[in-house]
Amino acid sequence: MPANFTIRPATATDAGVILAMIRELAEYEKLAHEVVATEDALRDTLFAPGSCSAALVAERDGQAVGFAVYFRTYSTFLGREGVYLEDVYVRPEHRRQGVGMQLLAAVAAEANRLGGRLEWAVLDWNQPSIDVYESLGAVRHAEWLRYRLTGEPLAKLAGRAREERQAK
Repeated sequence: MPANFTIRPATATDAGVILAMIRELAEYEKLAHEVVATEDALRDTLFAPGSCSAALVAERDGQAVGFAVYFRTYSTFLGREGVYLEDVYVRPEHRRQGVGMQLLAAVAAEANRLGGRLEWAVLDWNQPSIDVYESLGAVRHAEWLRYRLTGEPLAKLAGRAREERQAK
C-alpha cells in the first residue's frame, strides 16, 4: 500500500489530465453524456486570473492520480466565506491509499482558513463515498433540495432580466 504521493495546486498545464480524470469520474457516475468541457475551457475558466475556482492534483511518481476542484462560497448566516467541493476523484488503482483523504484534507484546510464551512454533494447511490464522508463527521442535510437550471430554462429566466431592463 504505497503512500508516496504529493498534493499540489493545479496549473493550466494540468488541464488535459484533469479533463481526462473528469471523464473517468463521469463514467463512474454514469454521467459521461454530460461532459462537454474541453481543455481550452478548463484553461480559460478554472485557471483564469481572478477565478473563484481552484484545483489540486495528487501525483505519484510524476503521474496524476487524482484531483479536487473547488470554489469559494459565501454564507449569509455565518457572514463568512467557505468552500464548495465540486469534485474529488482518485483513479481506481490508487484508491484506499490515503490520496482521496489528503485531497479532502487540503480542501478542508482552505475552508478552515476562510472560517466558513465545506460543503459538497454526493450521488445517493454512491455508498462508498457516503460512508467515508459520514466517518469524517459530515452531516447529510436531507431537508435541503438541490436545484439546477441549464440550457433553455436558464436562458429563458435570464431573458427576464433583459426584458426588465428594457422595460425601464
